[in-house]
Amino acid sequence: YSADTVEDEMEMATVRHRPEALELLEAQSKFTKKELQILYRGFKNECPSGVVNEETFKEIYSQFFPQGDSTTYAHFLFNAFDTDHNGSVSFEDFVMGLSILLRGTVQEKLNWAFNLYDINKDGYITKEEMLDIMKAIYDMMGKCTYPVLKEDAPRQHVETFFQKMDKNKDGVVTIDEFIESCQK
Repeated sequence: YSADTVEDEMEMATVRHRPEALELLEAQSKFTKKELQILYRGFKNECPSGVVNEETFKEIYSQFFPQGDSTTYAHFLFNAFDTDHNGSVSFEDFVMGLSILLRGTVQEKLNWAFNLYDINKDGYITKEEMLDIMKAIYDMMGKCTYPVLKEDAPRQHVETFFQKMDKNKDGVVTIDEFIESCQK
């Protein structure tokens, strides 16, 4: 009996202690019970407390983008996962976000993306919000990806985006405009 085995047993016991929570998640998400147990084990491994604060989220996320600075984008992503805006991402928050991103319908994915871009959650995407996200993406991708990038590249990206999406030219993109444009 190694320490690992004991830990695994305890881990499974923890999972078993929350069968109603797991069954509820299985019903709400697009994951099987087995997949949820694997996700839970990985989540608990990274976040023993069962929740992730923003700093930890940024640290984990930065490992995927060593060539750039993913701090700002991770901040926006964290806020999109933290649906109840309590400053931490629970396993449930994580699973529901992942479920949409990996297995959601086009509509669900677009709603999720809109929510990510709508930084202040007022139901509109402004040019400023889109620019903040674009800059964060460019920072995250790093100088290697865009070695000769012009300073105004993110702004040009945003202008193109708005020409395409802002159907009534009122300076903001609504969820309907966003979904309609993305589905073309």
